[in-house]
Amino acid sequence: MRKVGPETGLGADATGASPLSTVVRVRSLLPSLPPAEARVAQRVIDDPEAVASSTITELAQACGTSETTVIRFCRAIGFSGYPELRLTLATEAGRAQGVTGGRVVGSDISADDTLEQIVEKIAFADARAVEETANQLDIQVLGEVVTAIAEARRVDIYGVGASAFVASDFQQKMHRIGRTSYAWSDAHIMLTSAAVLEPSDVAVGISHTGSTVETIDALSVAKRRGATTVALTNFPRSPIADAADLVLTTAARETTFRSGATASRLAQLTVIDCVFVGVAQRTTEISEHLAATLEAVRVRRVRPERRRR
Repeated sequence: MRKVGPETGLGADATGASPLSTVVRVRSLLPSLPPAEARVAQRVIDDPEAVASSTITELAQACGTSETTVIRFCRAIGFSGYPELRLTLATEAGRAQGVTGGRVVGSDISADDTLEQIVEKIAFADARAVEETANQLDIQVLGEVVTAIAEARRVDIYGVGASAFVASDFQQKMHRIGRTSYAWSDAHIMLTSAAVLEPSDVAVGISHTGSTVETIDALSVAKRRGATTVALTNFPRSPIADAADLVLTTAARETTFRSGATASRLAQLTVIDCVFVGVAQRTTEISEHLAATLEAVRVRRVRPERRRR
């Protein structure tokens, strides 16, 4: 069983992928930290540049905690101590300035923003969520998920709320290549679905927070039935990880006016697309399946001569 999330690895990997942003890592681990360390984490998330320019004493005072707690926090997120954290945050801040040209586009959307500012901030946040999700995605775990799904008798996908749309998208893609899959969002149906799974099956639970009770319960039942369980979440130490054999993570942040799962949905879809393409590569007669499904819906499209009327 592998549960690998963004807390593993500080620098670029052997494939040359960009290193995972410290703020992204801290955000993903925030719910699992003790209260005092969580205050330090929130300070890093809110103003990483200020932390980079603060002494350990100044940071501890600003967070209402001790220097010892700050050191524990640094070690909890993979650093040897506070100097390494400061240096990394300063380096990342400089890199971000270079990317944005000095413009502040990564901040939260406010009620006073113009439509131009809203468009710029949303585009930046969405692109950043996809990029950071790709950078932190564990390729080995992704490969294990692809293999499990490619060899599965059936795949049941669980998600409620906005995650239900992602589950439905995955199920529709799987059907297009002839894979037996079902997407469930009703709590009772999710449980009855999980109750009839077998060791040759795969259950996928999608939850941004990783704490959605309905999804966790269904995944737990599937695990007890012997099915391979996969969780897709933004927080690798969240409760859903306890019900999962394999954990895939996203890197997205919802802001004040974006609490309806916008950037997180795009991040989830990015991971789902990676899984789907991996499974498609291992599917025999893939071209025939895609051609057949395309032909099946072609007659439902408006013909060119009707568009000119």
